[in-house]
Amino acid sequence: MTSHRIGTREEWQAAREDLLEREKEHTRMGDELARQRRELPWVRVEREYSFETDEGTKTLAELFDGRSQLLVYHFMFGPAYAAGCPSCSSIADGFDGSVVHLEQRGVTMVCVSRAPLEKLQAYKRRMGWTFPWVSSSDDFNLDYQASWNDEQLREGGRYNYRTWTLTPELETAGPVVETAASCGTVPAQYLKEAQAVSAFALTDGDVYHTYSAYSRGVDSLWGVYQWLDRAPGGRGEDPGWTRHDEYENVPSGATS
Repeated sequence: MTSHRIGTREEWQAAREDLLEREKEHTRMGDELARQRRELPWVRVEREYSFETDEGTKTLAELFDGRSQLLVYHFMFGPAYAAGCPSCSSIADGFDGSVVHLEQRGVTMVCVSRAPLEKLQAYKRRMGWTFPWVSSSDDFNLDYQASWNDEQLREGGRYNYRTWTLTPELETAGPVVETAASCGTVPAQYLKEAQAVSAFALTDGDVYHTYSAYSRGVDSLWGVYQWLDRAPGGRGEDPGWTRHDEYENVPSGATS
C-alpha cells in the first residue's frame, strides 16, 4: 500500500491547475534569467590558449570552427584519471543529439578536459560518442575555475564564484573515495577537476568570455535530470551515477 497521498481525479485536476500557475511563473522567470545572461558584459580573452584536437593543435578562436559562438563543457577528466567522471559521462550521453542543432544556429559545442588527447579519444570510443572533445593546456581550465593546481587546493581556489579549499573531511568522504576509484585515481587528484560550462563569442577576430556556470548551474544541461524531475520518484540520486556501459541490474525505481 502506497504511503503517498491519494485523491480523486477532481482533486488531482485542481492541484494540477494550481501547479501549472507556478510552472508558468518558473518558465517566465527562466526566460528572464536567460535574457539577463545574454546581457552580461563580455570580457575580452587576452591570453593565448592551445588545445590538442583530432585535427591538430588549435587556438581558442579556431575551436569556433567558423561560427560566432562557442559553448564549452568542462568535462572532469584530469591527467591522472584513467576514465571520465561518471556524472560528466551521464551528462555527455545527451550531447551528440544537440551538436547538429547548435551548429545550425551558429553555435559550436566542445568538451574540454586536461587529460591527454589519446585518453579522451579512447574513452570517447568506449562510450560511443561523436561530439568534439579536446585536451587543454592547464591554464585554460584553471583560468575558468574548472580545475585547480596543488597550491590552490591547499590555500584555496575559486569555484562557483566562491573560495574553495580541499579539507580532510572532503578528501576522505565515502562518495569522493568511491568516485575517484571509479576514475582510476585518488581523491586528491580527482578533486582537482570540476564540472562547468563556459560560453564565448567571436567577433572581428577577438574572442570574448560571456558566461560560465558551475555546480547546480549545470543541472539544466543534464537531460536525464529533466526527465527525472517529472517522474514520480524524482532524481533518486543515491547511490549516484554510473557510466552507461557499467550498469548491471537496473533497479525498478518503484516509489512508495
